[in-house]
Amino acid sequence: MTDNRKPTLYLFPVPMGDSPVADVLPDLNIRLIRSVRHFVVENTRSARRFLKACDRSIDIDSLSIVELNEHTRPEEVAAMIAPMEQGHDIGVISEAGCPAVADPGADLVAVAQRRGFNVVPLVGPSSIIMSLMASGFNGQSFAFIGYLPIEENKRNARLKEIEQRIRRERQTQIFIETPYRNHRLIEELCRRLPDDFLLCVASDISCSRQSIVTRRIADWKKADYNYDKIPTIFLLYS
Repeated sequence: MTDNRKPTLYLFPVPMGDSPVADVLPDLNIRLIRSVRHFVVENTRSARRFLKACDRSIDIDSLSIVELNEHTRPEEVAAMIAPMEQGHDIGVISEAGCPAVADPGADLVAVAQRRGFNVVPLVGPSSIIMSLMASGFNGQSFAFIGYLPIEENKRNARLKEIEQRIRRERQTQIFIETPYRNHRLIEELCRRLPDDFLLCVASDISCSRQSIVTRRIADWKKADYNYDKIPTIFLLYS
């Protein structure tokens, strides 16, 4: 239950790609964004663009905006909560999708939780959940494992582990790749996984070019596709 007397850390989802704000975010998010003066963001430029898309009347230059990304040192994170110590709310904004999920914003949430502040996640697009919803795979047991290892031996070992976990636990496995490597990943999965395994490729979720396709590995081997440089998430099952 939220304590209204305490400052709140709001987790603001961001549209993915070209989705208009009004199509994917509820009015409550926009009303709350107008009330927040302090933001911790993954990227300042994209955050400013998002805030203006929410309401062009927002005076961006009057806001306090601090970056938290992969370059932030762990010892710097705690200081970002300072406005809450002074009684102010903070909004967290990722570059796309939900903050604190596969996102450095989770470190700030951990600090806020340790210090007893309110943490409020808001409704918005999540590529992980939306792709799982549309895949036809097990939604009772699933794991998001981020990026596969780059080094070949470790990558092969991880794929073998994924295959065993799917067979043993009937658990959906979800992962991502750098967009320009999408085709190479599909080709690699087709080489290394059994033909009867199912691969769902969910691309440009909630955007104008959205494509969510589930096929057997055997069918992906024969398929024509073009996911070049398009944000994509991959799911495996059998």
